[in-house]
Amino acid sequence: MAMTSELPPEFIVKIDYDQCRRCKRCVMNCSFGCMHFTDRVVPEHKLCVACQRCVTYCPEHAITITKNELAYKENANWSPEIRKNILKQAETGGILLVGMGNPRDYPILWDHLLIDACQVTNPSIDPLREPMELRTFLGRKPDRLEFVESEDGEIDLVTEIEPQVRLDVPVVFGAMSYGAVSLNVHRSLAMAAARSGTLMNTGEGGLHRELYPYAENVIVQVASGRFGVHSEYLNTSAMVEIKIGQGAKPGIGGHLPGEKVDEDISKTRMIPVGSDAISPAPHHDIYSIEDLSQLIYAIKETTDYKKPVSVKISAVHNVAAIASGIVRAGADVVTIDGFRGGTGAAPMVIRDNVGIPIELALAAVDQRLRDEGIRNSASIICAGGIRSSGDMAKAIALGADAVVIGTAALVALGCRICQKCYTGNCAWGIATQRPELVRRLDPQVGAERLSNLLTAWSLELKEILGSLGVNSIESLRGSRERLRGVGLDSQTLDLLGVKPAGVGQ
Repeated sequence: MAMTSELPPEFIVKIDYDQCRRCKRCVMNCSFGCMHFTDRVVPEHKLCVACQRCVTYCPEHAITITKNELAYKENANWSPEIRKNILKQAETGGILLVGMGNPRDYPILWDHLLIDACQVTNPSIDPLREPMELRTFLGRKPDRLEFVESEDGEIDLVTEIEPQVRLDVPVVFGAMSYGAVSLNVHRSLAMAAARSGTLMNTGEGGLHRELYPYAENVIVQVASGRFGVHSEYLNTSAMVEIKIGQGAKPGIGGHLPGEKVDEDISKTRMIPVGSDAISPAPHHDIYSIEDLSQLIYAIKETTDYKKPVSVKISAVHNVAAIASGIVRAGADVVTIDGFRGGTGAAPMVIRDNVGIPIELALAAVDQRLRDEGIRNSASIICAGGIRSSGDMAKAIALGADAVVIGTAALVALGCRICQKCYTGNCAWGIATQRPELVRRLDPQVGAERLSNLLTAWSLELKEILGSLGVNSIESLRGSRERLRGVGLDSQTLDLLGVKPAGVGQ
């Protein structure tokens, strides 16, 4: 006897047939096969993922998607979600896959941190009338500068400055590989990065030849699979990043299914068409800090010591000690990715149960590097759950030199966070390689939307700096005295290095 699915639909699609004009636009826009047309539109509720494409493009606004509130017997231990997951695994015998970052109701510490403001004795600054400096430079900084006076009286710098990358805004776009996202996403990110004076990150899938002209605004990534990694690739960049871990799935690798590997992705990743692209959990040539150091310096040799080398790690329990070792191994930048960081695909059990919040990891790393006297030896980039300019300002105050936005960038491009990235059916042309879906995302429009987002955040960041009475982002970096905690226990406040609200100097 064949097994019959007992899984209830997650969402219910409601159609106002009095308003519906039967134009079939919802049928054409649904990429998951939920909408059918007979004499009228008929939804197949079980296939709806709440991507909201049909709702957005219905000319009569006749469609509503609601969560299917199941009449399960109440049980605090056995929630409806847990019961549904057990039913799925009983039917499939497989690992539950999900997209995006950790959605669990853990405390979001950004929302429990408040920023100081100036009043009388230290007046605020009006950003509309006075210049505000948002530029920052990523790379190893000297502890001191040495100068000499030449015979003709000129003062010359003799300290050798390591390679630096200039950011006009302290935000970079997160690593998203070509294959996991469409080429139009990469086009949008590259154009927006060039317009805004920042960087996009290739992720582990290599760099498409079409994007080589954007080299000055590109971080190229070297991951465990080494897909698309060659000398020209490493040199077609502003910075090179070694990916050790990812916030959404610490300690495990990646897998791009063969059906997504078309000819373009095959050439970019340097793998056969139709073959699975599997990234192992570890780099098979890195089993110690010394091994990592060898790779860092191999990349520096390949790039003639002209580009900073970053190492990306997941936010885990011992992250401060790991970051210290990475800096001592020769890395110029450390990127820390928290457990709310996005992904195209991850086992649900890993995404929801492994890793720690980026706020705690960032504070711990910044303090450890300061305590060891090596904070200037590397820049810190904070990733994993940055949602707004407020989060960005708080991250910089906790010690970050810059922040990464991935999910926020995708939302700007149209993503509705339905968490079905791994299916390849993204209705918005983002996490898909289906040509008819990819063309839904216009790179010119996408770049404009991303640039607008960064412009808006920059203006808001200037307002925050003005309220603090400072006129540069460097004056905010690591200034935890300008933060106060609300609703946090004493241990968390101690870890963050922040005082409770109501406590003055």
